[in-house]
Amino acid sequence: MSDKNIADIKIGLVSISDRASTGVYEDKGIPSLQDWLKSALITPFTVETRLIADEQALIENTLIDLVDNIGCHLILTTGGTGPALRDVTPEATLNIGEKSMPGFGEQMRQISLSFVPTAILSRQVAVIRKQCLIINLPGQPKAIAQTLEGLKDEAGQQAVHGIFAAIPYCLDLIGAPYIETNEAIVKSFRPKSAAKPA
Repeated sequence: MSDKNIADIKIGLVSISDRASTGVYEDKGIPSLQDWLKSALITPFTVETRLIADEQALIENTLIDLVDNIGCHLILTTGGTGPALRDVTPEATLNIGEKSMPGFGEQMRQISLSFVPTAILSRQVAVIRKQCLIINLPGQPKAIAQTLEGLKDEAGQQAVHGIFAAIPYCLDLIGAPYIETNEAIVKSFRPKSAAKPA
């Protein structure tokens, strides 16, 4: 049970795929995100999921609904961020955002470049809408975990920070609920003045 003084965070998970949304193959983005969040967050959270096609208006309306009507504090999308003609997730995300957060996309590409040179073709973006942070993640489950967690060296020490380390403090700054992470998966960073006592 969660403390009544601490609001549960509401997280939207949106998988964007023409083929998965029509049942051609099983969506793996949302299940992998749900599994990762269960292992990484120690703060109670609820999830809203959407599986939709690569249609810009549909993506925009879905993101707006999750923020404005459902009240999500964090939305993670997967899929539709490459250069293909049907890939319009970044355009839709930028269209409905009020502030752009380019550092998230920059860091995701840096992490992915450690594995594949085609990471430079990725166009992931992040924005803030009201009190919600929206981030486009890669489409592959393994790449999703790598970009969220970052990279560790052979001794298990953090070599490259994943993007989730910065998410809790970003949510603090926009007035979303305070969240804490399982440090064995990802250690969130906050200035000492912003951290709540254990």
